[in-house]
Order: sequence, then structure tokens, then C-alpha cells
Amino acid sequence: MTVVFDRPYQFVPPHRGNWWPSFIQTFRIVDRYLRLKEGVVDCECRDLDRFEQSIDRGDGILLAPNHCRYADPLVLGWPARQLQIHLYAMASWHLFNKSRFDEFALQKMGAFSIHREGTDRQSLETAIEILATAERPLVLFPEGTTNRTNDVLKPLLDGISFIARSAARRRAKAGQGRVVMHPVAIKYLCQTDFVPWADQQLRRIEKQFGWERSADGASSAKVILQRTLRLLEAMLALKEIEYLGRSQCGDLACRRDKLISFLLQQAEQRLELDPRQEDIQSRVRAVRSEVSARYFRDRKDLSSEKEDLLEHERLRQDVAAADLAQELSSYPDCYLDGDEVTDTRLVETIQRMQEKLWGKADVSIPLRVVIQFAEPIEVSPQKPPRGQADPMMNQLRGQLTEMLAALSKEARPVPFESRSG
Repeated sequence: MTVVFDRPYQFVPPHRGNWWPSFIQTFRIVDRYLRLKEGVVDCECRDLDRFEQSIDRGDGILLAPNHCRYADPLVLGWPARQLQIHLYAMASWHLFNKSRFDEFALQKMGAFSIHREGTDRQSLETAIEILATAERPLVLFPEGTTNRTNDVLKPLLDGISFIARSAARRRAKAGQGRVVMHPVAIKYLCQTDFVPWADQQLRRIEKQFGWERSADGASSAKVILQRTLRLLEAMLALKEIEYLGRSQCGDLACRRDKLISFLLQQAEQRLELDPRQEDIQSRVRAVRSEVSARYFRDRKDLSSEKEDLLEHERLRQDVAAADLAQELSSYPDCYLDGDEVTDTRLVETIQRMQEKLWGKADVSIPLRVVIQFAEPIEVSPQKPPRGQADPMMNQLRGQLTEMLAALSKEARPVPFESRSG
């Protein structure tokens, strides 16, 4: 659950010193963590010289990567180590609340918090200041959240444009140079044949459902694909029964969209929100913001013995519904259909199912990450004309999409076979 109910938001500033990040890099603590917790065992940096040239020029540097795995912020430590620099990164507040160790480690590595459920002026000002002074390169994930669909870029948030342009105006006014944005494509690739791993993981999930598979010989990539699609449909049906009362008919995309619409409409009606936003991300964010505001307002206004526990439980349910709507929306159409199915897409999907069922994915399959840097986009201090698309965001979206499309071809293809075949 993304909204933190244990305590009200309190800004976590970045650690400004160099000793801790240098210690972490010197002893390769991030490498060990990535191997044990994320299964990432190797890294390849491409076109790193583009990033290095921006550093040498003294630019204020914003790194804008795609965001498909929890490992993404940490793998950027590899190019930073090669260039012997440190980074700052903006991270969601809920990540600092998993444990005291997580809060300590994130902060010492240069992360600072952002309150996604409200206006966080302190976080925005910190990001602008970092870029304006070119203290260190700053990592901002323009998609906002992770989604485990490496080959598809989610809609980009406008906040990155506001931060970059504000810093560019401040830097230009002080005569200190320019601010640039580097699109960064992050792509994870399987190091070994994925079929044995996938077969073992799918058997665990099928057992959870009480399914018994017939003895059909050794599993193949085609069979893995069919079993994965079957389980996806089963998990969707269970959510339909939970929220709609029964499983629905039709193709999976239509059923997914119907459930998303129901989840958001139900929460919006209960919270008396006007769903003027058309995109799912904005509607999810509005529900989370309203829940967070009401929850902590009620706790402040009411003494503990008078708290309406039932209302607070309903607020938690509203957030759970919004989180589910966002999760469902991040399953792209045709991701596991047609001729573009790959081993990495199946691994991502299986791990997503595991996270949904058990809260944790199996990471025993070794992954290699490719990090590719694009040419810098110079940030203009001027806002685009009202009503027109931001050319800087269009350029960012275009470069990330192009790089990810090329990198997706490096994964091993899986022959597609219809489920009715």
C-alpha cells in the first residue's frame, strides 16, 4: 500500500556528505544487495561518455530513466562508480518507511523523499537547488512509479519539467551555465535460459490455486507462455469476483478496463471527488491525496477514543482499490501476444504475480542490466505556450521510447502460440 498510515509525512533530506556514499561504492555494497535482493549480477553502460561530457562542462544534470524495477535507482550506482561521482535521487516517502535500515541506507546514498499524496514544496525546492548549483547529478524518474514492464514506457509526469525549468531559470539568472536532461534507458536481460526457472515458479503459483498439471513432458517456452496467460486470467477473475461479484466475459483488456473503472468510480464517489481527470494516473493520485488528507486530519481532530475506526478502515480500502487500479493499468495490451514476446517479459510477469500473491518475487534467475545514455537535452528556462505540448517532454518521451524499443530486441524471443492452439 503506497499511502503511509503509521505517521504523517515528514521530509527526509538527502545526506550531503561524501563519506557514506564513497564507503558504499568502495566496498561494492550495492552490488551485493542487487545480487541478493534483485537478482542483478552484471551491468553494461553504453554511451557513458555523453554523461561524462556534461559533467566535465559543469552542467546542472538531470538523469531521467525509465522505471521498471525496484533495482533501478541502485543500478545507476554502477555508472556513477565508473565516473567516480555521487548522485542524488528523489524517492517516494513510502520507501523510507519499510524499515529503519531502508531509511538510513536510502538517505546515505543520496535519496530524499517526495510526498506523492500532497504538495511537497521542500522536496521540490531541494531538487531545484541541486540542479541549479550543479552539486551532483540528480535522478528523477519521469514515470513516477515502477511497473515491471520494461519494454513499455508509462505516461510521463509533468513535475520533472517544472523542476528542470525552475532550475534552468535560477541557474541562468546567476550566470552559472545550463541545465541538461539525459534520457537514460534501463533494460534487464536474462543471463540464462529462463524456462527451468519459470517452470518452477509457475508450479508454485499453480499449487497456490490448487491446480494439478497433467504430465506433458518437459516444459517449453511456448508452454510457459500459455501457463502464464492462464494464471493471469485466473488472477483477474478472482479480483472481478472480489469487487464485481462474479467473473466477467470478454477479452482480458476489456475486462481489465472495466474493473479499473469500477474501482476508481467507487472510491471517487465515496470520497466525493469529481473525476475530471481522464487519465488513470491522475485519478489514482487524487484518491490517494484525499485519503491521506482525511486520515491525518481525522487523527488530529479527534481524540484516540473517539476515532472512527470504521472510517479509517474504509480509507485504507480506498487506497487499496486505487493501488489495484494503477497496478492493472500497468499491464500493457498485447505485452504477451504476437511476435514480440520475450523471455524477459515472461520473467517480469511471473515476478509481478508473485509480488501480488506473496509480497515478494523470486529473484534466483540472474539478470544483466544495460544502461544506455542519450545525448543531453538542454533545458529551456521558458515555459511552452499555454495549451501546447511541452517540446522537452516530447523529446524525452521519444528518446526513451526509441532506446527501449531497440534494447527490447536484445532479449530472447519466445515463439507465440495461441491459447486455443
